[in-house]
Formats: sequence, C-alpha cells, structure tokens
Amino acid sequence: MKFGISTYAFLWQWSDLVEKKLSLKEMIKQTKEYGGEVFQICDYPPIEKMGDQELQEISLHAKSLGIELELGTRGVHPSILNKYLNLAKKLDVKLVRSMMYSKEYTPDVHQAIEWIQEILPLYEQEGVTIALETYEQIKTEVLVDLVEIINSPNLGICLDPANSIASLETPNDVVQKTSSYVVNLHIKDFKFTRNSGWVGFYLGGAPLGEGQLDFRYMMEKVLSNQLQVNAILELWLNFQENIEKTIMLEKEWIAQSMEYLRRIADEVNG
Repeated sequence: MKFGISTYAFLWQWSDLVEKKLSLKEMIKQTKEYGGEVFQICDYPPIEKMGDQELQEISLHAKSLGIELELGTRGVHPSILNKYLNLAKKLDVKLVRSMMYSKEYTPDVHQAIEWIQEILPLYEQEGVTIALETYEQIKTEVLVDLVEIINSPNLGICLDPANSIASLETPNDVVQKTSSYVVNLHIKDFKFTRNSGWVGFYLGGAPLGEGQLDFRYMMEKVLSNQLQVNAILELWLNFQENIEKTIMLEKEWIAQSMEYLRRIADEVNG
C-alpha cells in the first residue's frame, strides 16, 4: 500500500482566497516532503484546461520526485470518463476516481451501468482503473451492486466512509460492505460535536487520529483482502478567522495526519 495526498488536503492553499495559489508542481513537491508517495489531482478544474506540454511537465516533475499520480473527477457519462482517460494517458495515470453524479448528469443505476460499460473497454485497453467513490447520494449497496454487475478488474470502489454518514450509513458498515471491491482509499477524519445550547450536532473534520474514524479497522479490512490500493489523505477543514490562520492549520493537519497514517499502517502490517 502506498500513501499520498489529494488536492483536497491543500484546498485552502490553492483557493481563490489566496493571492498566490499553490501550483500542482508545488503540491507534488510538498507531498514528497510530507512523506507521501502518491498525489491525487482530484476535482481540480484547471487540469482540464492544461495543454499537452504543461501536462507532460507535471508528469515528469512527479516522476523526478518518485511520486505516482492519480486523477479524480465526477460523473460516469462517457464524455467525462473519456476526457479523463485522455488526461490519464498524458499524465501516465493508472487510476481515475469518479462519482455516479456530475453537475450535468444524475443517472439512475441502469443508465450508469450502460454508460460505464460503453467506456470501460477503453480503460481496460489502457490499463486504467475507474474508482467509484462512496458518498451520501448513492447507497453503498447500490454502488456495490453496480460494481458486481459490471464485473471488471478495471472498475472498483474508492472507499471514503465519512461521506456516507449523511445518508445515515455508519462508517464501519460502509467499510464492511465495500472492502472486497476497494481500489482506492480516501482518508479523512471527522467528529460530531454538540451545537451551542445542546440543540443538534455538527459534523466536522479533524486531523487523522483525533476524530471518530476507525482508521485501524478500515486498514485491517482492506489489507485482509490483500488489495494493492493507494491510501489518499483528504481534509475537512473549515475556514478559520482568516486565510492565513486557515492555511497554517491546514499545514499542521496534513503533517499530523500523514504521521498518524503511517504509524497505524505500520502497526497493522505488523
């Protein structure tokens, strides 16, 4: 198992609130400095506007640092998946994470299966895997059924148990249901806290190890299936008092989370 970082972990550092945004090359370099081996360019719109030369430079930069690249988008419409397959070939990427729905397309499961089956032979031909993420808009059982029906080694699940809490699925249940089909891991910690006045709860992010994600169980279940997957760190970090304090905390959370991730993984591996 390799460990890495997503653009989501650097979210505030490349946001529009920053005068000088962190570039992809800088994110890749920092991933290396944090001890990562993989960098996932996920839901990062600028990648779609880059020319071949710029994409090649990013690919070569990552290779020079020993960093494997992955991609992430949303939607299973053939036009979307074909676009990201072309990007994957130019960046030498072997995994594309996606979701059932995009902004433009919200197919039912039968339409989603049809669309994926239309484009999947091209992914198989190029040796690229599609990882469909667990999240609140699609029940985990539906996602598992879809993967089982299509039955391709180039289609699996991107496991992110935190997302499905909003559909009243417990994280460990999501891990249990998907563990045999996982081809990618999104790791972000979370915790519930009482709202002021004890009226309701708030679900927010936390550095890995300080929240309610049972990360050890997640690792044990995936590793028990002898799956060769990459584990990618994300963060749920809300804006603080100002962008400077937010970025400072973002950097602290990344460093702390990567250290915890490796420690637990080493313990699970024995």
